[in-house]
Amino acid sequence: MSQPTPAIVAQAAVRRLPRVALLLLCAAYLMPGLLGRGPWKSADITAFGYMAELARSTEGIARWFDPLLFGLRPETPALLPYWIGAWAIKIAPAWVNPDLAVRIAFALLLWGSFTATWYAVYHLARTPRAQPLAFAFGGEARPTDYARAMADGALLALLACLGLAQLGHETTPALAQLYFAANLFYGIAALPHRHGSGWFALVLGAFGMALSGAPTLALILSSGCVLFLGWERHRRRSIDPGEDDAEGPAYPRHALAAMLAITVLTAVLAISLGLLRWHIVLPGSAVNVSVIKDLRSQAKLLLWFTWPAWPLAVWTLWRWRRQLTARHVALPFWFALVPLAATLTTDFSERSLLLGLPAFATLAAFALPTFRRSVAALIDWFTLLFFSGSAVIIWVIWIAMQTGVPAKPAANVAKLAPGFVPQFSVPAFVFALAATLAWCWLVRWRTGRHRTALWKTLVLPAGGAALCWMLLMTLWLPLLDYARSYVPQVRAISERVGSAKCISELGLQRPHLAALQHHGHFELQPLNGKTDCGWLLVNPEVIARLHDIVSLDQWRFMGTLRRPTSPSDDLLLYQRIVP
Repeated sequence: MSQPTPAIVAQAAVRRLPRVALLLLCAAYLMPGLLGRGPWKSADITAFGYMAELARSTEGIARWFDPLLFGLRPETPALLPYWIGAWAIKIAPAWVNPDLAVRIAFALLLWGSFTATWYAVYHLARTPRAQPLAFAFGGEARPTDYARAMADGALLALLACLGLAQLGHETTPALAQLYFAANLFYGIAALPHRHGSGWFALVLGAFGMALSGAPTLALILSSGCVLFLGWERHRRRSIDPGEDDAEGPAYPRHALAAMLAITVLTAVLAISLGLLRWHIVLPGSAVNVSVIKDLRSQAKLLLWFTWPAWPLAVWTLWRWRRQLTARHVALPFWFALVPLAATLTTDFSERSLLLGLPAFATLAAFALPTFRRSVAALIDWFTLLFFSGSAVIIWVIWIAMQTGVPAKPAANVAKLAPGFVPQFSVPAFVFALAATLAWCWLVRWRTGRHRTALWKTLVLPAGGAALCWMLLMTLWLPLLDYARSYVPQVRAISERVGSAKCISELGLQRPHLAALQHHGHFELQPLNGKTDCGWLLVNPEVIARLHDIVSLDQWRFMGTLRRPTSPSDDLLLYQRIVP
């Protein structure tokens, strides 16, 4: 016998969020940052370096299964994200910058993550146990309208998650993992309703995660799907023939065996390509001690990265506690729990937690039909104050950069980014002003007469997140690009070495290697005793090795070149002394 649902929703509350408005909101979140910048440090530029190397490679298909950047393999054992980036570079027109082509391809992956999340929640919300309470005299929400409203709410919750902003706009394996994890989630959620697309999404999600650097998570999530299907099969067998099934449409007949096969094939694929590696920190190890000591930072990461979805998700688990085994609660809980566990037990904290955002957003959506008006009002006021205050700060600092007034913010910018010259862009100003006016209209709309919509509580968080990202990627984009890219440092190196292109290197890390090749078009060679290059770049951390490789009598120290905003990225420049 099914437990009573805590959701109480009238038909008037499931009014449809206009598709144009939803699409424009997604576009306003997705597109800022595509133009006007280069790859940022350090994962972004490193991943792009591997993609560019594959696009230039002439060594045949073997190199595609072993991507290298100056002889170094990726820190993340991934293949498919680098293939996607390389294919984007190859098929892009000559007038499109390679990094822009890659960003466009990965923006489509983020859009696909939005789509997969929306349809996953739509199908979960159509199950009978997820439906709102039936009224005595009718008037409760119709199943399809209710499911659509819940899916809209989940997408708004996903857009509102603070942790999605930066990682969702990078061209790293983490974004590809998010896309494939969202497809795996959609596949298991939609399989009873959409057999064809469900199976395709399950295969795509499991194999894609394995090829994108997350084979362990793919196997754990897929194994959880196997267990869920096994439990679902057992539960249905225990239902009396004349009793209605509270979970709605059944999974396909051979779903358990097929999902088990997908899991086994995923393991075989990962092992055969050497992608399956152990990243879990075991108790008692030195790293684990540091992780335990860093629990406070892990908690802070969880609080801000998944905000505002996590408090709503916790509320969902409490309000729906009598339906924890129901499909619409059990599946997103599992898909949120596994990335959360990986966050706490590996060194990939943010990028592991990113994979759980669609599930957190799903749980957050199912909190909406259980809210009281006072709780919704509290969320609205907090969101209004937080994002409006953030927008004001962004505008004030931008005005200070342009005019020098107020003086203190202008001085802080000059101190944190020495050498930065502010630039005024009319298109950027127009877009920022339009976004601000749209936010003002949205606030007025939310405080007006439109109070019955089920998704109304998440409109301001999603709109505020899109607003702040738009302002950052328009008003602050020159500053952020200056602070987070290697362009200023590479430009300084180019000015020092003049027309020379051959540079030896010692101990340079992957981000520097990729940046020097992409921005400076240098021909880098590992330092050895017989190098023919007239210039040498050395990582200060390995300066002791320099004495063992070459005689310093043959090299003149030309200075320390640093990124203006990060002394930790210093490089030492030497010039060969011509006898």
